[in-house]
Order: sequence, then structure tokens, then C-alpha cells
Amino acid sequence: MPVIDKVAWLYLHEGRLLSTRSRGKDRYYFPGGKREPGETDAQTLIREIREELTVELRPGSLRYIGTFEAQAHGHAEGVLVRMICYAAEYEGTLQPAAEIEEVAWLTYHDRPRVSPVDQLIFDWLVEQGQLDKQM
Repeated sequence: MPVIDKVAWLYLHEGRLLSTRSRGKDRYYFPGGKREPGETDAQTLIREIREELTVELRPGSLRYIGTFEAQAHGHAEGVLVRMICYAAEYEGTLQPAAEIEEVAWLTYHDRPRVSPVDQLIFDWLVEQGQLDKQM
């Protein structure tokens, strides 16, 4: 079964999750992306966030959250995405760049608007008490 390897940044602020929507897409995704050959998770995440959101993640603040797998949105049945998730602090002003058209702060009520793997992460964050299901 094909697997898409991605690294994602989970950033919670005041009960909302940072998310992005790429041009031409109908779903929101956590910021991050695919690694280039030889890159570590940290290198991938720092590069992708700089490219997509014009901010610098603080390398010393990176904290592994978890790895999640689900059907890849917009791909043939059976293609999975494996999302390795990290939390981190950042410096700068968040703004969309590259293929990112919109930056959004989502609550659990926005769950139907995100990709299947992101939905798993929303549910996991609620179970962990980090995201309020009532917001």
C-alpha cells in the first residue's frame, strides 16, 4: 500500500488549531509537508513552515506529538498519508505564502472541513484534553 510521508506542525492557541488551505483545495490541512531526500523531521518542518507561512520555528522548542495514518485526501483508495506531528514555538508573523491561500484558526466544529488524517488528530487532541469539543 503506498504511503505519503509528511511532517506537520500542530499549533494550538486559545482553543483553536492553526490550519491552512492550499490554492484550489477544498479542505484544510495542518501546515507542513513532504521531506526532501536526506532531510530530518526537524529540517523538513522548519523549511516547510518558512515556505508556507513565512515564520521561523524555534528548533529548540520542537516537541514530538505523535504519528497518525489515514486515507490520503484526494488520492486513490488505499493511498495512505503518514503524518508525523510536532509542536513548536515560532517567531515572526503568520501569513500565507507559496501554495497556501488561507491561514485559519479552527475549532473542533470545523472537523468536517479538514482532511481524514487531520480529523484523526482533532479527535486525539480532544481525547488528550488539549482541544475543547464544545467550542
